[in-house]
Order: sequence, then C-alpha cells, then structure tokens
Amino acid sequence: MNKGHKETINIRVVSCAFMVLALAIFKPFGLEVWQWQAYVHLLAIFALGLFSCFLTEVILKYAVRMPRSYDRGISYIISRNLRFQCINTPLVSLLICLYRHFVMSDVVEGNKLSLGNFLETLVIIAFLSFAIGLYWRFKFRSRYLAAELEETRLLNEQLKKLQTPNAGVAQQTEDGLLAGDTNQNSQITLEGTTNEHVSLEISNLLYIEAVGNYVKVVSKRGDEVHTNMLRATMKQMDDTLQAYPTIVRCHRAFMVNLGQVEQISSNSRAMQLVMRHSHDAIPVSRSNVNKLKELLA
Repeated sequence: MNKGHKETINIRVVSCAFMVLALAIFKPFGLEVWQWQAYVHLLAIFALGLFSCFLTEVILKYAVRMPRSYDRGISYIISRNLRFQCINTPLVSLLICLYRHFVMSDVVEGNKLSLGNFLETLVIIAFLSFAIGLYWRFKFRSRYLAAELEETRLLNEQLKKLQTPNAGVAQQTEDGLLAGDTNQNSQITLEGTTNEHVSLEISNLLYIEAVGNYVKVVSKRGDEVHTNMLRATMKQMDDTLQAYPTIVRCHRAFMVNLGQVEQISSNSRAMQLVMRHSHDAIPVSRSNVNKLKELLA
C-alpha cells in the first residue's frame, strides 16, 4: 500500500471518528435513552461511515472516472473531494436511516424509516460533512501549494540549465537534444497554404498560436517583437518544426520555444510559460504538463 492510499485511509478514519464524536455529544436519533448501549450503536455508525466512504471511492473511481491522484493539482483534488461529499453524504445518511429503522426503532418509535427521518439525518450529516471537509481543505491546501511552489522552482532551475549556452553535456530526449542544439541558429521558413511565408532564425521564434484558420507566429527581430499571420494549421507547424526539440506543443493552440521562456509560473488553476521580450503568458494544458516536466527533467 503506497503512502497516498495510507493517507486516504487515515483521512476517512479520522473523519468518521469526528462524525461519531459529534453524534455522541449531541445524541440525536434518541441515543440518550440507550444508556451504555448507545456506544455500541455509535460504533456501528462508525463502521457504516467507513463502509460508505469505501463505496463512494469505488463509485468515483469506476463510475465517475475520477481516480484519486495527488499529481493533478489542487483544483482536481478539491473538485474530487466535493464530488466525494456530494455522493457520500446522502449515502451514509441512507445507511444510518436503515440502521435506525432495523436496529434502533424497537426502543425509539421515532426511528422508523420515513422521508422525514431521512431528511433529518441528511441535514445532520451534511453539516458534519461540511465541517469535516472545511477542516481537511484548510489542512492540506497549504501543503499542496508549498509542493507546487517547490516543483515550479525546480522546473525553473531546469529551464535555466536548458537555456545556458555551452552547458556541457546536452540533455537528451527520445527526439534529440534539448540543450546545446546546433539547429537553434539555423534559418527556417514557415509557409501557409497561400503565398505568405515567414523566414526567421529558429532561436528567435517565441511562440506560435492557433487563431481560427490561421496561425500567429510571434518572433523577435532585433529588439522588437513581430507578429505574422499565416493561413495554416498547427499540424503543419508541428510537421515543419519537429526537427527542433526545443519547440514544444504545450497546448492544443500553442507551441513555444523553450529557449525563449523567461520563467514558469504555476498556481492552483494552471501552469503558464512567461515568454521573454513579449512577456505573454502561454498556458500549459493538463495533458501536456507531464510532457513538459519530462523534457526539463
């Protein structure tokens, strides 16, 4: 069992214990009339809570297709936890209602299964679930933010190594060189489906953006940033630039020159590449984050 799964189990156990502790203090569902037997019922409710959490995890993983993942950023984790609560809260409320009906209704007549009892249980569990979720959100948000900041710092360090001229042994990928690439000073012509074309040194290319039926080529000429529009597709640009491993596809609408990235910024929502000279912030799609990390590793 890996560390992530152990932490998940610990979170669920602590959350269920918190729920049972609150029920022991406020004694709803007629628990006050059971005397010492109330602790047996609370233990059973604790077990029902754990079973409900396990069942909800299975539903999220296989039915909703949201596996637990700690490497998809804070927004994914928060979204998944919200969906977990939306599924688990009515589920555990239903299980407790059934337990009240079949086990606790002999002594307390009001525990008979009914819509009113279900709504009562749902309100109580929803309030406890909200309090528990708020606690875990504040507890782990700072941890994930610190981890993202550290990861971004390391990526920026790798980026600087990549951009250092004559940095020694070039970093290798399956496609070729990442640093020290002799192709970076070569001249290239980007052509569209019409007569327009753009000739430039590959090292001066900043980024390419898809704009409808056109692509916007942003490059540096001297101390100025120039923009050219070509009637072409990103697929055509991919094919033309595939020999240059520092030109990478970071988004379905963007290709960037890693040699012209000033810095990598990241927050809970997305990762962005801030370009030199133009200072434009280019988004990195989630599907391309791992690819970028591998290139810079």
